[in-house]
Amino acid sequence: MPLTAGAQTPATALAGPWTGEIRVAGITLQMRVVFTEGAEGLSAAIDIPQQGAAGIALRNVRREGELVHFELPAGPGLATFDGERAGDRIEGTFAQSGAAGTFVLARGNTPPPSDAPPADLPYSTEEVTFGHGDVRLAGTLTTPAGAGPFPAAVLISGSGAQTRDEEVAGFKVFGTLADVLTRAGIAVLRYDDRGVGQSSGPADVTTAAYAADVLSAVALLEARPGIAPWRIGLIGHSEGALVAAMAAAESDEVGFIVLLAGTTVPGEQVVRGQAEAIVRASGGGDAEIVALRTQQDRLFQVVRSGEGWEALEERARAQGRAQLAAMPPEQRAALGDPDAYLEGVIARQLAGAKSAWYRAFIDYDPVPMLRQVDVPVLGLFGGRDLQVLEAQNRPVLEAQFAGDRARLLTVKTYPEANHLFQSATTGAPAEYPVLAKALVDGLVDDIATWILSLPR
Repeated sequence: MPLTAGAQTPATALAGPWTGEIRVAGITLQMRVVFTEGAEGLSAAIDIPQQGAAGIALRNVRREGELVHFELPAGPGLATFDGERAGDRIEGTFAQSGAAGTFVLARGNTPPPSDAPPADLPYSTEEVTFGHGDVRLAGTLTTPAGAGPFPAAVLISGSGAQTRDEEVAGFKVFGTLADVLTRAGIAVLRYDDRGVGQSSGPADVTTAAYAADVLSAVALLEARPGIAPWRIGLIGHSEGALVAAMAAAESDEVGFIVLLAGTTVPGEQVVRGQAEAIVRASGGGDAEIVALRTQQDRLFQVVRSGEGWEALEERARAQGRAQLAAMPPEQRAALGDPDAYLEGVIARQLAGAKSAWYRAFIDYDPVPMLRQVDVPVLGLFGGRDLQVLEAQNRPVLEAQFAGDRARLLTVKTYPEANHLFQSATTGAPAEYPVLAKALVDGLVDDIATWILSLPR
């Protein structure tokens, strides 16, 4: 539904946030668009949390009658959105580099209800809210059929704000995990992280702050009929595994923890190992690794000292210009103003490096905290995980539960699993979208069997 030039309908009716999703090639991406009416007309910015995009300015934002159009400059090519508004909902088509899909937006910060009819599930599903202080969290509690009391688990997502399904590249990791565990007889609570979906609260905090969110979820479960308060545990993925261990070390209310691709070494080592593994999986050689290490050394030094940001920014700008120059002309043209695009990319990268979370993460050593955990622990790793390397992290986990503490730990590696615990070929993140949207065989059965076998 293309728009033509002509008189513009007043845009004030669009002003404010709209929340929804893009659906393309079997992938669903959450997005939030904020429209603004200024002296120069209608403008807008977009957030796509799953791609790390926040506050990106949209181009050619216009409205004619109930038709709405906007464009997103992106690396793979210009993304165009053509929609039609009906009340507080906008629906339309999405196109980028030959791929076509649809999108939907609803006014406000709450995603629109799904058009799909609810599945005939053999368990109950309930929307819940909980929190502490100025943090308000919203989630979904699924409970097995019957009177119970049932064991229960809180799901904790990895780094970066994510919705309750922990959807990555179209794969709803937590949605899948919650469904299978609940069918097996375990209640599951999953929730939107601070600042996304229907949750709110300060987002630029350290990993330790998220433990308080988790413990408020545990408190909610303890008060629920049909759930055994002495059998409530945590399942954390990636950084979420750190949060799970922190909460277990801090509170006597946690009965067990499952660590999915949990890190056990200082954050700097995690970042270095991850980056080098991905470069090698992408075909990079020793020269690329040396350059990467030099770049990381500079970054860590600046983050720790707080000095040298200007020089770091200039280096990033020079590298970005070289990459833009190497792009095919049509791809570069799709970015609109290349300089503006590059400045936006650099601003987002530096914002992440300057965050309180990143400064704390690179120097955080999980070992002292792991030694305080005195509940049953299930540690699971992917043999093809390039983001949390099994060879780097599993031995350290096992070392913290040696001797008399060995009775608390069960560890297993799934040789073909990547960081999302999909069955993978290389394990590289670039492979995630093309893999089956399913957890590797045996994973959920192993988790369920382990939880259900714990002492009552």
